[in-house]
Amino acid sequence: MLRVRSQLKSKILKKEHAEHSVYLNLDGGLGKIRGIYMEGNEAVRHIFKAYLEPFAYLGVNTITSKSDAGLDQIVFDEYGIPSFDFIQDPETYENITVHSSMDVYEMVKEDNLKQNAVIIAAIVYHVAMRDEMFPRKKWNDWQ
Repeated sequence: MLRVRSQLKSKILKKEHAEHSVYLNLDGGLGKIRGIYMEGNEAVRHIFKAYLEPFAYLGVNTITSKSDAGLDQIVFDEYGIPSFDFIQDPETYENITVHSSMDVYEMVKEDNLKQNAVIIAAIVYHVAMRDEMFPRKKWNDWQ
């Protein structure tokens, strides 16, 4: 049923969302970026490998076809927009800060924030400069 619902949504909204190349999600807490979940879209592995390569010396080198199900990017994926979530160090997620009274600016680690901002800015720049759209999943790749 989920697959049928996703296919119907994508067919109905395909024209509306066709101009969107990709959705990138960074919502894993305060940890440093360590890589990216490809959400089952193997067609993007070589793209992310090239994008993350300059940051390998920082430990940003994990590219997995796994999905980080349940996060914001899943909705975009259902509509046929390639969507990806960054893998982050789980320093404080779900055990101290997220959605609690400790989820405040003062808990941000400045070095992590700076590093993540540079990585995201570089990836967004590369996405924006691409001549073609990000590869979409094939229908049989959808869950």
